[in-house]
Amino acid sequence: MNMINPQTDNVIAINNLTLGYDRHPAVHHLAAELCPGSLTAIVGPNGAGKSTLLKGIVGALRPQEGSISTGSVKRRDIAYLPQQAEIDREFPIGVSDFVAMGLWRRVGLFGGIGKRMRHRIEEAVAAVGLSGYEGRPIGSLSGGQMQRAMFARLLLQDAQIVLLDEPFNAIDTKTVTDLLELVKHWHGERRTILTVLHDMEHVRRHFPDTLLLARELIAHGPTKDVLTAENLLLARQRCETFDENAAVCHVHPDHVQPDHEHTGHEHAGHEHAGHEYEHTSPQRAA
Repeated sequence: MNMINPQTDNVIAINNLTLGYDRHPAVHHLAAELCPGSLTAIVGPNGAGKSTLLKGIVGALRPQEGSISTGSVKRRDIAYLPQQAEIDREFPIGVSDFVAMGLWRRVGLFGGIGKRMRHRIEEAVAAVGLSGYEGRPIGSLSGGQMQRAMFARLLLQDAQIVLLDEPFNAIDTKTVTDLLELVKHWHGERRTILTVLHDMEHVRRHFPDTLLLARELIAHGPTKDVLTAENLLLARQRCETFDENAAVCHVHPDHVQPDHEHTGHEHAGHEHAGHEYEHTSPQRAA
């Protein structure tokens, strides 16, 4: 297992990271680094730990082992778009007030929003194509309209790191196209963007880098090198054989890999739930 040393030119550095729920690992012994301005897709089978990784980066889930560094960017300054299912759309709030929540780190929960900030809210709403919907309750919006409102809220955060959890899932094609243009605009501004996605062709067309997960890192690098048939098959096999009730795993000191590039499938032994097991170390895509 390689250990990443956080440097000033690395926005996100992940070292020997294990994340989980109720002491059961969902992502284990992950090491990766994402440089400033990178546009990266997180892909993997269902249950691979993709959303869990985003929650760990944003600070909503504490590591069971290892660490996550975001460099000079504080966790509270990371923009995070959760899945729509995590939003309470029954809460009685209109579109403008929902979007305005993107300003709370600047004005506080009870701070006033002046004319200048109201103008920024209007601009954000217009940028996502929701002009005229400002007074509508969020519960009355379609799935695509709600996703636009969530992106407008992100626009107001003006963050250097943007985490998106399935931003294009179950919405219409026009909305996907419009929101993807926003993502590309952020990428052009050298923001660091990490996005959970399922559509592999979508990833291949629009995301230059990919991180393939299956509870552990399978491969990370240029998308064309990561999304190979071999890697995708390996990811599926890993998730199918993963023990949901396993205890937190620990790397035995004798089995820690030296800090070098892997050129093939090398084997490393780990202790998992009290038993030794063999697995193929992650491929580092060139």
